[in-house]
Amino acid sequence: MDEVILKDESAVRRILVTGAAGFTGRHAVRYFHGLGAEVTAAVREPSADGGIFPAGVREYACDLSDRAAVQRMVEEVRPQEVLHLAGRNSVPESWKDPLHYMEANVMATLYLLEALRGAPARRILVAGSRLKYRPGVDAGPPHPYSLSKTLEALVSLAWGMLFKQPVLLAEPCNLIGPGPSTGFCSLLAQHIVRSEDAAASGGALPIFSLSSRYARRDFLDVRDAVRAYDCILCAGEPGRVYRIDSGTMRELGGIAEKMLALAQTEVQMDWGGDAGASARSETPQAAESSPEEESAESLGWRPGMTLDQSLADIMEYYRAGRKGRSS
Repeated sequence: MDEVILKDESAVRRILVTGAAGFTGRHAVRYFHGLGAEVTAAVREPSADGGIFPAGVREYACDLSDRAAVQRMVEEVRPQEVLHLAGRNSVPESWKDPLHYMEANVMATLYLLEALRGAPARRILVAGSRLKYRPGVDAGPPHPYSLSKTLEALVSLAWGMLFKQPVLLAEPCNLIGPGPSTGFCSLLAQHIVRSEDAAASGGALPIFSLSSRYARRDFLDVRDAVRAYDCILCAGEPGRVYRIDSGTMRELGGIAEKMLALAQTEVQMDWGGDAGASARSETPQAAESSPEEESAESLGWRPGMTLDQSLADIMEYYRAGRKGRSS
C-alpha cells in the first residue's frame, strides 16, 4: 500500500496584499509568491489581461472604500497575514480632492481592520508614510495627504491596541526601482527615454525641470523594501512603527547626473532653484522619531541593492516598455 502524505496547510503562508496592482504591490506579490506563499492580490479593478501577476496568484477585485465588499473579501480569503499597501499617495491630487484621501487612506484602512477582527490573521502590516506630521510638535500638516497618512497611522495602531489585533506599521522612505512608479527617478527615466526617441526621429528634445538640484532624499530600492516588509511581518512587534530606509540622504542633482550618464543621447535639463530648497525638502525625512519607532534593521534586515543597480534597472524597465516588453 502506497504511503499517503498529507500536506500541512498550516505550513503554507496565506497572505493578502492590498494595492497589489501598484508599484510596490506588484513587487510584493511576486516576492511572496516566489517564497511559496499562497498570495491573494487585492486590486480595485481586475486587470484587463490578467498578466500582471505570476500564475498561481489569486487576483481579487475589491473596492476598499466599500465596507461590505471588504468584509466579503476577508471572509473568503481568511488571510493569515496582511500587507496593506492600498491608498492614495499624490500630494497635488490630495489638494484637489482631500475627502477622497481621507476615504482611501483612513476609512478604507479601518474597514479592513474591522473586517479582520474575526479573521485568523497573525500579522497585519500597514504601510505608512514618512510624510506624516507630529501633532503637538509640528505646526500642522503640510498637505491633505500628510494629514490622511497621519490619521491612518494613529487609527491603525489604536485599533490594534483597543481590539488586541496584531497591527504593525512600516514607514518607508522614497522607493525606487523597475515598475510603474510616479516617483522622481521613474519620471526622469521616462524623460530620458523620450529624449532618446526624439533624437532618433529628429524631433525636438523635451525639457525636464528640477525644483532644486540640492534638495535631498533618502532613496531605497522597492525590492529591498518588500524584503523589509516580510521581515516585519515575521519578526516585528505589534504596536510598533518600523522605519525602512537606506540611511543615506542624496541630492536630486547627484541622482539626476547618475541617470544622465546612462542616457544614449543629449538630455535637456532645467536644474532648478537654490540650496534653500534643500532644508525645506528634508523636513519630512529628518523628523525625529517617536518613542514607538525603530528601524527595520533592528530585526536583522539590511538593504541589498546598490543605487547604481536600481537606476540601471529603472532605465531598462522604461526602455523595455518602449519595445512593448515591460510588465
